[in-house]
Amino acid sequence: MSEPTILAIETSCDETSVAITKGRRILANIVSSQANLHRQWGGVVPEAAARAHVEAVLPTLSLATTSSGVALAEVDIVAVTNRPGLVGALSVGVSAAKALAYTLDRPILPIHHLEGHVLSTLTDTDLTFPHVCLAVSGGHTEMILVHKPGHYESLGSTIDDAAGEAFDKSARLLGLSYPGGYELQELARTGNASRYDLPRGLKGETTNFSFSGLKTAVLRLVQVEGSNLDRPSAAASIQRAIVTVLVERTVAAAERLGVSMVTLVGGVAANESLRETLSAEATRAGIRVVVPPRELCTDNAAMIGLAASTRVSEAHRNFQFETVPSASLT
Repeated sequence: MSEPTILAIETSCDETSVAITKGRRILANIVSSQANLHRQWGGVVPEAAARAHVEAVLPTLSLATTSSGVALAEVDIVAVTNRPGLVGALSVGVSAAKALAYTLDRPILPIHHLEGHVLSTLTDTDLTFPHVCLAVSGGHTEMILVHKPGHYESLGSTIDDAAGEAFDKSARLLGLSYPGGYELQELARTGNASRYDLPRGLKGETTNFSFSGLKTAVLRLVQVEGSNLDRPSAAASIQRAIVTVLVERTVAAAERLGVSMVTLVGGVAANESLRETLSAEATRAGIRVVVPPRELCTDNAAMIGLAASTRVSEAHRNFQFETVPSASLT
């Protein structure tokens, strides 16, 4: 099958997304965010997320087919995120995908959420392999050597909290609203990043990360400083602590491995400081950086469609969709 039309569904957390892809072309990528819903609680409530997915999945599907101009009957494959994520949220997307696949008599292809992020850079026509991928989000902080689509080697990961969680929890400690990562970035614009000395976590030559100590340090900083806390500078110091360790270890790993490209993916890849710092440091080392458009950084179905398309293109003619498990990144 050459460049099949893929309908992809992503409901792993708090975005309901449906996309239509064909090869590396994204024909539609509709995302229904639940940010306003969860803001009242300061974070994602799994039960509420699942209910919101149930309400949004059909309207999102309708928008995707309408905006792409692709009728359901023209879909060749249904792809869906099947792990990891919130169980209730995932079940909504998987159930919808199964219903569509059964009704349309089309094969269904399960995709690992993190593989979707890793391959969200496929829209870059100059992407080369192997390369080092830094995947950072609210639930993941992984450094991966991508030999080629479908073939991944874990280089390191967080031993406790994800970078995105560190951003969000620190933002909450500063009194910022959900989603905290963006709010902290904006507050940091007017701050002095050298004002507060915060821990980087794990010393020495390592490709692993640790952010639990940073969260504890921010809590103590807020408690000790009280009303004297310089909030913009605290935000800037937190951002620098997270960004510095991510960039330094990623560039060092790429240099040791002798690869000429680094990719940055995941929700935290939308952070301007991280994008700019990684680009600057990698360029100094003669390494090219590829970051997907911001709309492909946060959770979205287009990345699931892109991942599915690579699995199909590399398959043999007798490819059995139902027997192929979602690619493992562990």
